[in-house]
Formats: sequence, structure tokens, C-alpha cells
Amino acid sequence: MNETQTKLGLIAGNGRFPFLLLDAARAHGLSVVVAAIKEETDPEIDARAAADPAIRVHWMSLGELSRLIETFQAAGVTQAVMAGQVKHTQIFSSIRPDWRLAKLLLNLRRRNTDALLNAVAKVLADEGIELISSTHYLEPLLAQPGVLTQRAPTEEELKDIVYGRTVARALAEYDLGQTVVIAAQACVAVEAMEGTDATIERAGALMRRLNDPASTLSRSLTIVKVAKPNQDMRFDVPVIGVATIEAMTGAGATCLAVEAGRTLLFDAAAIIAAADKAGIAVVAEPN
Repeated sequence: MNETQTKLGLIAGNGRFPFLLLDAARAHGLSVVVAAIKEETDPEIDARAAADPAIRVHWMSLGELSRLIETFQAAGVTQAVMAGQVKHTQIFSSIRPDWRLAKLLLNLRRRNTDALLNAVAKVLADEGIELISSTHYLEPLLAQPGVLTQRAPTEEELKDIVYGRTVARALAEYDLGQTVVIAAQACVAVEAMEGTDATIERAGALMRRLNDPASTLSRSLTIVKVAKPNQDMRFDVPVIGVATIEAMTGAGATCLAVEAGRTLLFDAAAIIAAADKAGIAVVAEPN
């Protein structure tokens, strides 16, 4: 590794987000010190490091906050980024915290994700490691305003979007989730710890049980995903991938609404192609 290169710390969760961030950081000429989470990170990260001497990977468990700090400090990292989901159920049930994380958890007034990650960010800052926006190197991937697919939302879908945004923003304010599923201006499902795609699948299963000609609910589902009112772009940024479209297709959902400028689209071309093939309308609106 060229020691004169600026170093970025990457706290890698699951999915493709860490790899996109890694590629973007390397394109900016940065060397990257990866803190790979044993419970979450794709082992493919090792292959990336083997092929590029400017990438170093250190595997650690989710609860090893002290080791994370020591690893970054030893490498001379002063800026770091979080990329990739860490399952909420992992954060609050499966980890074995070291003394530093245990102390942090004991001092939390609330046990939601924002409170925990903000506390972690403060500990990192106190140790000379600034946590920066997870979109810092990925701004081209943020959703642009407008209808992104061949098909625009129908009049009924637009009504569902308006109602869904009201519900989703109220939920997001309390850090309960960022996604709601709406049918005929009725809320079918809200996101909690299970994540967006699982919420969509749950809504589809519910609607299949309710698929009665006498039902007042339309079979068509609209998915609305929003950022939190005061979204901290350092973590938990709304993300859409092809898997989301696949989940929508399986659930019978026909429309997806996201926030422009505050939602990352991973492989936007593939997302739009999949949505167009399924007849799904995708729209991004400003906050």
C-alpha cells in the first residue's frame, strides 16, 4: 500500500453498498481500511483486497468497538464512512459488546438505531475519527426528481403516495422505519426491524389473504420510502436495489415512491429495467 495516499476507514455492513463505496473511494485515489463485520459483510471483500494493495481488510465482530477504533488509529485513519445495512435485530440482540460498547449501551436513553449510531459516531469523534456522510462519494447514485420509469403513477397511485408520505414521515420521525405499504389510501404494512423488502413481502402475503371481491381494499400496492425528517446522512440512508423491485413484483405492488436527493439507487439502470419489465411505476419527489 502506498502510505502517502489519503486513507478512508470503511465500516462495512451487508449487501453491495460497501463495494460501491469501495469502488468510489478508490476512484478518488484513496486507500481504504475496511472494518468488515463478521456477522454481516460479504466475504467477497477479501477478494477485492487481494486484488488491490490499497485495500486492507480487518475482520471483527459487531460488538468490538474498541478494536474498530484501535484498527483505524493504527492505520492512521481520521475519516470513516458506514456503508451497508446492519440488521436491526443484530444490533439489539445478537452482539456481545466489549467494555466500550457495553458502557455506551448502558448510557443510552433510547435503544433505537439513531441513538446508538449517533453515540458510536461521538465515540469515534472523541478518538479522532470523523464519521462522514455515507453518500459523500456516491452522489451520482442519489435519485433525481421525476418519474424514473416508462410508466407514471396512476391517479389512484398518486393518492396512495400522498397518504403514504404522511404516514411514513410520521413513523420516520420516531425512528420506527422508513417504508410504508399503501392500498386504496389504507396502510397495509409499516416497516420495523425487518427491513424494506421483508415489509413488502409481508404486505403482499396479507393482501393475498384479503383478496376477496367484496373487500374495499384494492389489490394494487404502493410502496413509499422516505428519509427521516432530520436524516443523518452518515448512516441509515434510504437505499433501493433490484431486490426491492423483485420483492414488489412478488407482492403484487405496482408503484414505488422515494425521496429525490436522499435515496440511493444501487444500479439504477437495472432497477428501472426491472421495474419497466414488471410494469411498476417509480417516482422520486423532493422532500
